[in-house]
Amino acid sequence: MSTENLPQSPQQPPRKPRVAVVFGGRSSEHGISVVTAGAVLKAIDRTRYDVLPIGITQDGRWALTADEPERMAITDRRTPSVADLAESTEGGVVLPVDPANREVVYSEPGSVPKALGEVDVVFPVLHGPYGEDGTLQGLLELSGVPYVGSGVLASAVGQDKEYMKRVFTSFGLKVGPYVVIRPREWERDEPAARRRIVDFAGEHGWPLFVKPARAGSSIGITKVEDLAGLDEAIAEAQRHDPKILVEAALRGREIECGVLEFEDGPRASVPAEIPPPDAHAYYDFEAKYIDSTPGIVPAPLTPEETDQVRRLAVDAYDAASCEGLVRADFFLTEDGEFVINEINTMPGFTPISMYPQMWQATGVEYPELVDRLIQAALRRSTGLR
Repeated sequence: MSTENLPQSPQQPPRKPRVAVVFGGRSSEHGISVVTAGAVLKAIDRTRYDVLPIGITQDGRWALTADEPERMAITDRRTPSVADLAESTEGGVVLPVDPANREVVYSEPGSVPKALGEVDVVFPVLHGPYGEDGTLQGLLELSGVPYVGSGVLASAVGQDKEYMKRVFTSFGLKVGPYVVIRPREWERDEPAARRRIVDFAGEHGWPLFVKPARAGSSIGITKVEDLAGLDEAIAEAQRHDPKILVEAALRGREIECGVLEFEDGPRASVPAEIPPPDAHAYYDFEAKYIDSTPGIVPAPLTPEETDQVRRLAVDAYDAASCEGLVRADFFLTEDGEFVINEINTMPGFTPISMYPQMWQATGVEYPELVDRLIQAALRRSTGLR
């Protein structure tokens, strides 16, 4: 029987890809993650994508939040929180764990769970542990949901400054002198662990930078000028991470460079320079986000230096098997050598952050930057690749 004369059902218009923006989290960088999410939500093209904002509270609850970017800004030197934005104090969002089902469900105690629809891609704007470090990425791999940014390995390497430096060294990238104190060393023989740091200072000189090994946004970092300030700096770092990293101060200029995944592979932005902030001992959290110390974009480098740092930034991206985006931070020493300090697999991403500023100077505006990251994630599959 011919079907030519049968009534035809109207064709459904294609569904827009649904982007879940996940933000907040359990780390000490919770507030700046919320600020980043506000900028991303504001920039996503709503004619091309449907958006589902999901906040993770500081105690780990996944909350359905208001899609109101204007409420996600720093106000009176205070960063916002997911608790301020959550639609309920008890309700929770559950991602699927079955790769054949991408339906997100919302439930409250005593109520029937409500389906929120399928998610095509997750844009995680979490900073620090429990989000940027491969933990969320592993969950999304199990769920079979594509996501923006690096995978499990690169995210973990990018979060742990010790192993990041080990990877860079193995690929021939130069890093500065450092020493790591693990929690077991500190617990087993605290005087011996402290002595290692003092001996390191004797070899490389003061000041030293004492850092949490697995934190970002310059949180928990202390510039230590002499032995008198060491114990307090160690305690501050350990408040954020039981493993601490101690670095020798490098004399030179701070240079940053962004890497972004294009259809033909990663490319580097024009670099930026971070001048020494007038009101701060170094480029700390307040200088970055509260006082908004401006960087110099593009950095005043020679053409040869610019080409070199852009190449090194892509080399660092490749060394750690990164995807999507990276901000690579370098020192240009007094003898003209670039030393890599660290990479950030989910760098500060507000419009005033250095990563978007560098790409704007390279010709990629903020909304296009967000779109390119979403498209790169949709091109990739989950699993081994």
